[in-house]
Amino acid sequence: MRSTFLQNFRLFSQNRGALIGLLFILFFTLLALLAPWLAPKDPNTLYVEHLREAPFHPSFLLGTDDLGRDYLSRLIYGARISLGTGILIVLFSGTVGTILGLLGGFYGKKIDWAVMRLVDILMAFPSILLAMAVVSILGPGLLNAIIAVSIVACPQFIKIARAKAMIEKKQTYIMASRTFGASSPRLIFKEILPNCLGPLLVQASLGVSDGILNVAALGFLGLGAQAPTPEWGIMLADARVFIMSSPFLVTLPGICILILVLSFNLFGDGLRDIIDPKLKARSS
Repeated sequence: MRSTFLQNFRLFSQNRGALIGLLFILFFTLLALLAPWLAPKDPNTLYVEHLREAPFHPSFLLGTDDLGRDYLSRLIYGARISLGTGILIVLFSGTVGTILGLLGGFYGKKIDWAVMRLVDILMAFPSILLAMAVVSILGPGLLNAIIAVSIVACPQFIKIARAKAMIEKKQTYIMASRTFGASSPRLIFKEILPNCLGPLLVQASLGVSDGILNVAALGFLGLGAQAPTPEWGIMLADARVFIMSSPFLVTLPGICILILVLSFNLFGDGLRDIIDPKLKARSS
């Protein structure tokens, strides 16, 4: 067990991009968890005498927005919202998608047909367009945006779980378990599911980045989180009018979104390197 962990960690550490991504994920996670203590000011307090102050102001390290709110505090609290929404999206879409994929791959026939038709419908539209349509039905708001993006993200988990279930159900250990009288739910969730976790974890890491990006896009369009919530997509939308006069208002939240999304993608690549048996054999 320990030797396997050390081998996986050594393979992961060889990927510098994955290490950098992990460091930035830990950094933003600390910002999110410690936001009430790290934020120098309340993110929604208005300092009307300090409108659009440039960064490195004596009282506002990263300046203020068009309403006089401390920009650093809003960026820190924005990390909490972006990470939280990304994780919630993966938890919901990963749970629902994995269950549907396992059921379709294990039972086949009508259940598999119904699951795959659902996947076809969801994948027939661009993800952000489908999310916008769902939010338009449910109404704008952060919770509805999370639900919409979660629905859009389900097909990826369904396809991975289904493919693994179709492979694993033909393995000898499944046949042996059947011989000893194991029920179908036990075979699915006790035997097959643990062997699907590797690729699902990689997809979960990539799913967090997609979720963060899509929720920010919906916020930018006014369909996600609503003002005065300190969310990076809303901050971009509010600042687009001042892109020439105060470019830092657009640059700072854009950089935060870029770094966090890229970090999860790099981290997902590192996890894939660990799980891929060909890369393992090559490194050993």
